[in-house]
Amino acid sequence: MTQDTSAATTHNQPLSAQTPTNDVRQRFFIEDSPVRGDVVRLSRSYATTIAQKPYPEAIKRLLGEMLTAASLLIGTVKIDGRLSIQLQSSDSDSLLNWAMAECDQNGIIRALASWKADNDEQVQAWDNMIDAKQAFAELGEAGKGVLFINIQPDGGEPYQGIVERSHDNLADCLAHYQKQSAQIPTLINLASDGLQAGGVLVQMLPRTVQETVEVEQNQDAGIDDDLWTRLTMLTSTVKDEELTTLAASEIIYRLYNEESVVAPEPVSLEFGCTCSREKCETAIEQIGETEALDILEEQNGSFEMDCGFCGEIYKFDKDDVTAIFAE
Repeated sequence: MTQDTSAATTHNQPLSAQTPTNDVRQRFFIEDSPVRGDVVRLSRSYATTIAQKPYPEAIKRLLGEMLTAASLLIGTVKIDGRLSIQLQSSDSDSLLNWAMAECDQNGIIRALASWKADNDEQVQAWDNMIDAKQAFAELGEAGKGVLFINIQPDGGEPYQGIVERSHDNLADCLAHYQKQSAQIPTLINLASDGLQAGGVLVQMLPRTVQETVEVEQNQDAGIDDDLWTRLTMLTSTVKDEELTTLAASEIIYRLYNEESVVAPEPVSLEFGCTCSREKCETAIEQIGETEALDILEEQNGSFEMDCGFCGEIYKFDKDDVTAIFAE
């Protein structure tokens, strides 16, 4: 595998102290091997996201893991666009209706979830949940509920992959999907404490044709056949509190300081939203002028459209609606 390392540095110690510690995706490579990885740390961007709604603690943590996962996975696809992860319950009795998290190629993240808290019993049930795994379990037992990965290239055709509900947590389901669909061995660890979130992804890319030929001919290709086994063991040792509190560079150093790691500049991550008044006008066009005017009459001459992601409110009156359909 050939990688552009012109802006990278090999390190056997933590990256520069000037490297941002929060709200970043830090890519790394194991030199002279087909291994790539990313570490994501979310702090302010995550806090801003979950502050938009009064989420139960378990959903806050689940959204933290989902945001981290989306930020990790978009680094594995070569697109200009967005990648989102969506969970959809198939059980009407589930307390979690759906949840989604999104990251675009520029590092802009956002997330949203819908849940049931219509009575004291449901509210108490959420109060008794303390971690993301419990919220994830609200999809139902293994094999139930639906997980999607949606990829939307700018100006291109969207792609949706269905993730098998093979495990009882998001990280293992996504790692299984990567191995089964892309045939790429993948390690994923995710963590969220309700205040911060983080995760690590490591992949073993396919060997080049030349490397495969040399292995088949039993030649010394300089390939470390024990590398993946070693990385699997090392990655499994990372603790949740390390993923949510340590700088990305420190996580890489603690796990892989015996390897020759190459680390390019990190990518900043931040909360952002794509809502706009123009998109609201398009939605009004879709429902039609008659229905829009009926809504105006029901709402005493004006109505509001609010964005669930960021809380922005767009107000429309009769003049606004008339102008939309006059164009």
